[in-house]
Amino acid sequence: MGSKQHPPGGRSRSPKMIFIVIALWCFFYLLGAWQRSGFGRGDSIAMEITKKTECIIEPNLDFEPHHNDVVIVETSEPKAKRFEPCDVKYTDYTPCQDQDRAMKFPRENMNYSERHCPPEEEKLHCLIPAPKGYSTQFPWPKGRDYVHYANVPHKSLTVEKAVQHWVEFQDNVFKFPGGGTMFPQGADAYIDELASVIPIANGSIRTALDTGCGVASWGAYLLNRNVLAMSFAPRDNHEARVQFALERGVPAVTGVLGTIRLPYPARAFDMAQCSRCLIPWTSNDGMYLMEVDRVLRPGGYWILSGPPINWKTYYKTWKRTKEDLQVEQRRIEELAEQLCWEKKYEKGDIAIWRKKVNAISCRRKSANICESEDADDVWYKKMDTCITPLPEVAGQKEVARGELKKFPARLYVV
Repeated sequence: MGSKQHPPGGRSRSPKMIFIVIALWCFFYLLGAWQRSGFGRGDSIAMEITKKTECIIEPNLDFEPHHNDVVIVETSEPKAKRFEPCDVKYTDYTPCQDQDRAMKFPRENMNYSERHCPPEEEKLHCLIPAPKGYSTQFPWPKGRDYVHYANVPHKSLTVEKAVQHWVEFQDNVFKFPGGGTMFPQGADAYIDELASVIPIANGSIRTALDTGCGVASWGAYLLNRNVLAMSFAPRDNHEARVQFALERGVPAVTGVLGTIRLPYPARAFDMAQCSRCLIPWTSNDGMYLMEVDRVLRPGGYWILSGPPINWKTYYKTWKRTKEDLQVEQRRIEELAEQLCWEKKYEKGDIAIWRKKVNAISCRRKSANICESEDADDVWYKKMDTCITPLPEVAGQKEVARGELKKFPARLYVV
């Protein structure tokens, strides 16, 4: 029997196992030596590839991180050009309304006061400087009534229109009491009288046009009643008028009723007014009234306060004869009838007409109707002595081109 320390058969297996281990060790040793010698197939191929491959060593390798580098790609877009400020003498310069250039054009029909832009060789390529000491405007609603003198350094209107309360000067600030030539008691009182005839309060009137606006107090006070007024006035000896309006935060442009159509599409305004604007409404066969008619919506209102209205009271002040003024008013009445405007009010210094809502309700004898089909084609187009036709309607009560919603519902309906 074999003992526990030496089991039976142990001596016979041990030499055999040792022999196998030694044989395997020798085999792998010889195999490794053969591979190392280069006669192995895999190594020969690898060595051949290594010989054919040239390794280029870069001597100036930079292994520092460059995460913050930004690649700048050159674009084909032109670089912004820097313009230098103009000379201070150009502070009030308006390129297409330059007074020196305007004097070269005919005075007939206010042609010289219209836009006349400079040719290319006369254009300034600099930035118009602000007046010295220019300050940020007063916030609304204070800005409606006050403007810094430094922003519009022109005092002439404070003297010429002192009695009419257009503008006053005090402590380096202009104050606008809300007065006007035809409303010395203030714009609010004037608008109240208009509102007794025109439905301003109920939202029917949203857009208005002020022809010959003074300092735009009418438009400024209409803002309180949710009416947006566009004002215009020519660049004349009262050169600061439109500038005053803009500084007050009231929409205004330099312009005039002359030979070119107003830059607004047909039927753009609910209401238009002339408050002693001195536009010769009866001249050129009523061409200026016809242009107002073009931009006035069906059912819109036109207000005339000033000559010749109330001529019996003012004919001496206006230095005109009774006969002359009477003929002028009669001619305005005839033109209004041709335009299908119905007179709604005349009291004191104010007369108000309303445009018919369609052509069916108009009973004019004869009229020169415009042949052009595009009444909105206005940019630099000559005014015509013809009446812009209203869109056709199916019934007598239908509003041409459709009745507009009252404000603010009008904002959401087209």
